[in-house]
Amino acid sequence: MALLLVFGAPALAQELPPGRAAELERLVLQDCGSCHGMTLKGGLGPDIRAETLAGTPSEGLAAIILDGVPGTAMPPWRPLLSDAEAAWIAGYLLDGGNE
Repeated sequence: MALLLVFGAPALAQELPPGRAAELERLVLQDCGSCHGMTLKGGLGPDIRAETLAGTPSEGLAAIILDGVPGTAMPPWRPLLSDAEAAWIAGYLLDGGNE
């Protein structure tokens, strides 16, 4: 939700098991896209493209991914994602990997 220390998807991919980055990319496009729009320009959820997220700390974005946003449709993904995976997704979004 751009990080003061932007970690790019390639750097974070090294922390993930082989093949997991591709799985997470599909998760972003399919699962996140189901609410944020297939091009992530917004839908039920807000626009989550890099240009919109610019200036958002990556740690904050990863926390939103893991814990959701109470009172909104944004669910917590902590039961399904590790901290490293949420950080990878945050970096992926902030670096425009989805564009």
